[in-house]
Amino acid sequence: MDFVTLGGNLLGTIPLGDIVLYLTPFNLFLFAVLLGFTVMIGLSKPETQIEATMHYLSNTEVKVGEKEFKQRRFLSVLCGIASAGAMITGDLFNFTLFMALVGMLNIGIVSAVRQTSVLNSAFNYGLIAMMCSLPLFGGASIILASTGTLSLAVLSQMPVSPMVVFGATLMLLGILGESGVAPFFASKAEMFRTAGSPFIVIIHLSSLFIIVRAVEILLLVLW
Repeated sequence: MDFVTLGGNLLGTIPLGDIVLYLTPFNLFLFAVLLGFTVMIGLSKPETQIEATMHYLSNTEVKVGEKEFKQRRFLSVLCGIASAGAMITGDLFNFTLFMALVGMLNIGIVSAVRQTSVLNSAFNYGLIAMMCSLPLFGGASIILASTGTLSLAVLSQMPVSPMVVFGATLMLLGILGESGVAPFFASKAEMFRTAGSPFIVIIHLSSLFIIVRAVEILLLVLW
């Protein structure tokens, strides 16, 4: 099968049971970059955030405690690994699973923060992510029902039908909500205001890379 993606020619596959990883230059690059950032996040220490107090000249230090630090680092590493897995999976359904896992880990990274605005933002983002999981998985199910496969290698060779277009449209809506980008970015914005960089960086980075990968997959299915 001549499988050519937007990322280049297929270099090979790695079958891991139901999860089949496929390797192209573009996907390997995304995978390597995410793993690199994950390693750096795992070795980094959190920052001390300085917040200005309104109407006063004093500043407030916001530190991350040791227990919270260990929890957020662990979840950040898992988020990086899940995002890296989404970059090289060759199965449409497993991509949605990786994406849903990234969404849950994004909430978990800030779950121990003792800031009301951050927790409210995480709660609102969680509601959006739960609602958007229906079109995300529903779109993948419609594509499976109309084609009989979820393999990207097979889908790239099949003609596009109206049901596939409908399923891909639903998936796009779910992807936008799960990743927290426009028009759903407002529900996630305050999550970045908490202390703990570089742990907060992986929340933003995973969303960006997921969107890039999702665009490649949807164009591959609809091309």
